[in-house]
Amino acid sequence: MLAIFLPLQIIGINILKNHPYFIEEYYSHGLYPVISKIMRYSLGFVPFSLGDFLYAALVILLIIWLARRISQKFRNPKSWIPDALATLSVIYFCFHLFWGFNYYRLPLHKSLEIENNYTTEKLITLTETLIEKSNELHSKLAENDSVKVEYDFTKKELFDLTIEGYENLQKDFPELRYNGEALKRSLYSIPLTYMGFNGYLNPLTNEAQVNTLIVPYKIPTTASHEIGHQLGFAKENEANFIACLATMNHPDPYFRYSGYTFALSYCLSEIYRREPERVKEMTAKMNSGILKNYREVDEFWLRHTNPFEPIFQATYNRYLIANNQADGMKSYSYVVALLVNYFDDSRQAFKKG
Repeated sequence: MLAIFLPLQIIGINILKNHPYFIEEYYSHGLYPVISKIMRYSLGFVPFSLGDFLYAALVILLIIWLARRISQKFRNPKSWIPDALATLSVIYFCFHLFWGFNYYRLPLHKSLEIENNYTTEKLITLTETLIEKSNELHSKLAENDSVKVEYDFTKKELFDLTIEGYENLQKDFPELRYNGEALKRSLYSIPLTYMGFNGYLNPLTNEAQVNTLIVPYKIPTTASHEIGHQLGFAKENEANFIACLATMNHPDPYFRYSGYTFALSYCLSEIYRREPERVKEMTAKMNSGILKNYREVDEFWLRHTNPFEPIFQATYNRYLIANNQADGMKSYSYVVALLVNYFDDSRQAFKKG
């Protein structure tokens, strides 16, 4: 019975994904907040990641299952194929019920009622604003303009401050209220590092996992990004925008610095794509210490490159495409459109006020 349910699920999901307003209202703003809070309150108090142990158990069971099939030379397919399909059916159902339907909700720019396109002029204006703010924060936090900002925090302090950022953000964005904290260090930080990932959300347990081996300067935006996923923003670009909001509006200047320079890096990349000759002009206005923080991150990932990383990245790219992100990892640039239009609307509201 469960095996038959798998193709029915696939058909049903392919129908539902064409009705984002329905998913937005009844799942993302209806069922999902209830499910996610129950899961976070149930598992958040556990000091380690139960989701990581679940993944380990699934991998071990898969290896045992494959070993048995090979030893039996895949005989009696009428027996093991229905069992395999039934298992996949249960996992597929849990993935979508517990979190996955958020991939098919309304695009964030529609929820925020802002545009999703912008002119190069507006992009340049925002980039100059971000440079000014980043320079200002850098000057407060670093000894001089030419040194990077050092993050002298424990991992626990960074996690606690991340949660504090959402407590502050919910004053202006009640829908981003974060109750039942489940932000944890990933037990797989070493393999995540060599795979090229900062962190991930476990959709089966709703635990946010952070790779704590990454540069501390990146943890504020990474942890905020994963909480964005927990709050139902499944798409990477949208979670990045939420991370920008949480860190750029944070009461702690180190978090604001991480957030503003994070947003700035996206804008600079988009300027390079549109008008590459302008990038040198823009970076010349930046404190050189900011570029050293960027370089610190680049050097970290360069030290951990390996021949298999492109395979992991390609696999994740296919996962994004399969889950309603047609451009795969390239869709991350959508965060620039959200930033430009959000800030433009904020400026217009300020002028009207």
